[in-house]
Amino acid sequence: MIGTLNALVDLVESTDVDDLDVAGFARARGTTEYHLRRMFSTLAGMPLSEYVRRRRMARAGAELVAGASDLLDVAVRHGYGSVEAFARAFRAVHGIGPADARRDGGPLRTQPTLRFRLSVEGSTPMHVTITHHPAIVLVGHAVDVPLIHRGVNPRIQEHIAAIAPEEHARLKALSDAEPTGILAVTADVEPDAPEGSPLTYLHGVARKESSPVPADLDAMPLPAGSWAVFAADGPFPETLQNLWAATATEWFPSNPWRLRPGPSIVRYLEFTGTHASCELWLPIEEA
Repeated sequence: MIGTLNALVDLVESTDVDDLDVAGFARARGTTEYHLRRMFSTLAGMPLSEYVRRRRMARAGAELVAGASDLLDVAVRHGYGSVEAFARAFRAVHGIGPADARRDGGPLRTQPTLRFRLSVEGSTPMHVTITHHPAIVLVGHAVDVPLIHRGVNPRIQEHIAAIAPEEHARLKALSDAEPTGILAVTADVEPDAPEGSPLTYLHGVARKESSPVPADLDAMPLPAGSWAVFAADGPFPETLQNLWAATATEWFPSNPWRLRPGPSIVRYLEFTGTHASCELWLPIEEA
């Protein structure tokens, strides 16, 4: 995966915007676009689409500082059909307009070319179980929230707090499939979504595919498939967020599995508000 990610960076450097075929590149490398984008986003700290935009604007800025005479030529060369659209993207990256950069020489916010390197990790064992699971239905109360990579998500906190204690009891009674108990489900996340992007959060339980779903609850059917179940125990939410990052840096590169499209599920075994013992369920397929 490290070699594949570096080859992807080289592709970004050598390919025009309109010709960047990430899906074809992933197939040629024996992986999927979904898994590749998720790994890039996790390891680089930014979505692939954002990295591409920053690199295009870095090169455009260099051209303007060097004295490019026609803004439209620079805009078209970097994938924009008008000076106005190019100027908006340029200002979003550099904080100044392209005409200002050409006149004053900057300041410009340069995005260096990324290079992924392998470091020796794994001195602390990761506790993971591979389970092949039948089709289930996740049922509960769903809400749209923004994606937040670090810290507690206040929108999720508000959503959970609004669920009455008796409703939590009803949900627990409905649980009749693995993973059992109350679940925190994150779904509908684009593989390289930037922070702030909308996602679906469902607070609920797992039901057998054949079990009825109460009409007042949201339902999320899941097909049969394999899951990697990671155990975590420690301060909340840091331990869980660090575990998710470690799956990309340590576990996936050294195991014959890759992510498949689907939600991530957190099953809380013990939770005090500041400390959690939990399981992270990630949908996987053979690489």
